[in-house]
Amino acid sequence: MNTTAHDWLRTLVAFDTTSRNSNLHLIETVRDALNQHGLPSTLYYSSDRTKANLFATLPAQNGGTQGGIVLSGHTDVVPVDGQDWHSDPFTLTEKDGAWYGRGTADMKGFIATALSLVPEFLAMPRQKPLHLALSYDEEVGCLGAPVMLKALQEQGQHIDGCVVGEPTGMQVVVAHKGINAYQCHVHGHAAHSSLTPQGCNAIEYAAQLICRIREIAEQFKQQGPYDRAFDVPYTTMTTNMIAGGIALNTIPDTCQFSYEFRNLPGMRAQTIAEQVEHYVQEVLLPRMRSEYQDARIEITSLASAPALEASEQDAITALARALTKDTTTRKVAYATEAGLFQQAGIPSIICGPGHIQVAHKANEYVEMAQIQACAVFLRQLSHSLCPTA
Repeated sequence: MNTTAHDWLRTLVAFDTTSRNSNLHLIETVRDALNQHGLPSTLYYSSDRTKANLFATLPAQNGGTQGGIVLSGHTDVVPVDGQDWHSDPFTLTEKDGAWYGRGTADMKGFIATALSLVPEFLAMPRQKPLHLALSYDEEVGCLGAPVMLKALQEQGQHIDGCVVGEPTGMQVVVAHKGINAYQCHVHGHAAHSSLTPQGCNAIEYAAQLICRIREIAEQFKQQGPYDRAFDVPYTTMTTNMIAGGIALNTIPDTCQFSYEFRNLPGMRAQTIAEQVEHYVQEVLLPRMRSEYQDARIEITSLASAPALEASEQDAITALARALTKDTTTRKVAYATEAGLFQQAGIPSIICGPGHIQVAHKANEYVEMAQIQACAVFLRQLSHSLCPTA
């Protein structure tokens, strides 16, 4: 049975849980280990049952399962394709006081630490429960956690607070931007390029929409709103992938591109999306249909995760600050599942071992000292649920 954070991290890293793969072997390994401690787990599967979330409750001393704090982590990792790794990314490697491997920082180090402490947690006479929540497909749009959160709400589960263990250097992060990703498919009409007026050029109309997206982005950059606590203090919009056309001498009938925006807390994502839709309906489509009456533009949501803005008055924020002795206000541009927990009525903060600067890169690592600091934090967190002397 795994007992130390190192043992657990070695086990977790060995599972290639790149988002395109199943995470079931990892989830089932955790489930079986928790079962050996007398802790049942509930699995919440994806629609095709190739992936699963896991939720387990370490009950209070009186057997209670309501309230308490949830420790949340995602089990999927980003690809290693084309990266220059100096060691096998799926074999935990120790060097210079750090452990190297895909997911060590983002965020299997946090999960490994929490799992290694389960025996200690169980021995504590808590007045409130401690929960573990492991999700799938966070890296491709936070797709798994909503399945679990919806089920927990339907079951009437109440939780007082959540710590999402993304890599923050064990510092408290209280806000992040939302993320909304879309695919746009522009349908025009093909023609030989020598007969240009007979076609409807999908690439050119896609380019006009991309330029409009850039204009909206520039408005946010120049006019705000701003929040200077963020490293990028305004909402951003970018077009990041595009494909279209079949030959140099053919007017393209299709073009696809993907874009995203990352909105500050307090900015309605729907309002931003509507700016794009308004331009499509009021400007682009009339132009296209003057050339080809069946032209159309389809915009599909690929992923959406709400922004997080924790309140300093929330008990979980105050507790995390007290335990880490960290009073600095930190807000980050990347998105996490914390916004989803907050949206579900569970006050949340982000605090975990490792550093975001090494996440997703070749030779990802987490320092042993960070894992040790995480263990201290989680022990204290569990002690906070115990009766005071």
